[in-house]
Amino acid sequence: MPIKIEKKITGYEVVKKEEQAAKPADHNVVHMHEQIGRPEMLLGSTYKLKTPLTEHAMYVTVNDIVLNQGTPYEKRRPFEIFINSKSMDHFQWVVALTRVVSAVFRKGGDVTFLVEELRSVFDPRGGYFKKGRYTPSLVAELGDIIECHLRMIGLISTEGLDEHRQKLLAEKRADYDARQKLATGGDSAGSFPADASLCGKCSTKAVIKMDGCLTCLNCGESKCG
Repeated sequence: MPIKIEKKITGYEVVKKEEQAAKPADHNVVHMHEQIGRPEMLLGSTYKLKTPLTEHAMYVTVNDIVLNQGTPYEKRRPFEIFINSKSMDHFQWVVALTRVVSAVFRKGGDVTFLVEELRSVFDPRGGYFKKGRYTPSLVAELGDIIECHLRMIGLISTEGLDEHRQKLLAEKRADYDARQKLATGGDSAGSFPADASLCGKCSTKAVIKMDGCLTCLNCGESKCG
């Protein structure tokens, strides 16, 4: 059927047969969108969340849907989130948050922005330290859990320190442990110093001054470059 071109042609390109054959049939690939119905079974992961702010632990479950299963375009995407706990103190906002986050998951597109949005929530009563890392609020820790899950399914890339940075950090840590062992006569390796300050990059109390330079023993951040 002939097609009438009513607009001015500004450019053209000849598509070779082999290039057209190699191009994936995108119209057959299913992308995440809100019209996709919930399957009978979803893959899920449950994370335990225990903070000094609550007596009982919370259990965060993120269920994923598998799109284009059995094809080269198979991918796993978050579909819904549930939070359960014996404590009913936060019931209303927990239900509201899970419904909103689940709706965003089902909307599709880039959902990784949720991590930073949740992390930017600060408790007016103050946050807490957990394993040496500062967390500004319970909601922010939920953001950490969602980030962990999105990394597991491949929506967020897991970029670590490069080889040079890892070597430098290992040397700094070994130097610190050796000094502490000589000073105390014991072995304090494996833990960060009690007088360490908070790192602005990884939010861990692991910043010490070594050789006149502030260095984080956890992520390698240094004021001297």
